[in-house]
Amino acid sequence: MSELLSNIENLPPPFDLLPFLLQGLHITVILAAGGSLVAIVLSVLFGVWSKSKDPILRWLSSIYITLFRGASALILLYWFYFALPELTNIRLDAITTGILVLGANVGAYGAEVVRASLDSVPKGQYQAAAALNLNRWQTMRYVIFPQAVLSMIPPFGNLMIELLKGTALVSTITVADLTLQGKFLRDDTHRSFEIFGLLLIIYFLLSICITGAFRLLERRLSHGRDYGGGQ
Repeated sequence: MSELLSNIENLPPPFDLLPFLLQGLHITVILAAGGSLVAIVLSVLFGVWSKSKDPILRWLSSIYITLFRGASALILLYWFYFALPELTNIRLDAITTGILVLGANVGAYGAEVVRASLDSVPKGQYQAAAALNLNRWQTMRYVIFPQAVLSMIPPFGNLMIELLKGTALVSTITVADLTLQGKFLRDDTHRSFEIFGLLLIIYFLLSICITGAFRLLERRLSHGRDYGGGQ
């Protein structure tokens, strides 16, 4: 730590703090990207199941959404990282735990987004699919879901930003992400204002990147679309 600080002290403040802080950036990106992938998969899976005619699938969806939406992400992290190994002898590393827990937590909110988006598709689309003799899976795959995706994108963008901010919680189970690197640096330098100011800026820039990516995706998918038959 002292050797690193001596190598960067020639940079003007507060930029002399950046090299050490950015050592945790790739961990934060891994957590955000991996958690986003898990969240999207679970959102689609349980969101579609919530509309299933199979009562078992609807029940599983309801249990998952209620459990992970109602529980604290921090307590879930502690439970899966510290308590689960005592019960099952299965121990996941901290980064894997963070990805799975944050993804499952945000995915529960995303499942409700998927359900509401599917509900927003006009009922006439189902009737049109039935007239074409499509089965339920084909109706969902080729008619309903493609129309619902467009209304999912803005709230999913918000959820991915929330997931990014939630990665800071993973520092509590010893993952050396941006937040934990900032705490280490603060303990060594006591330059709280500069350190946490830089962290705010870094997280803000990452959020801007996520927002831009989802807006670009929304524009590309909306090109030539009529939003499910709206006027």
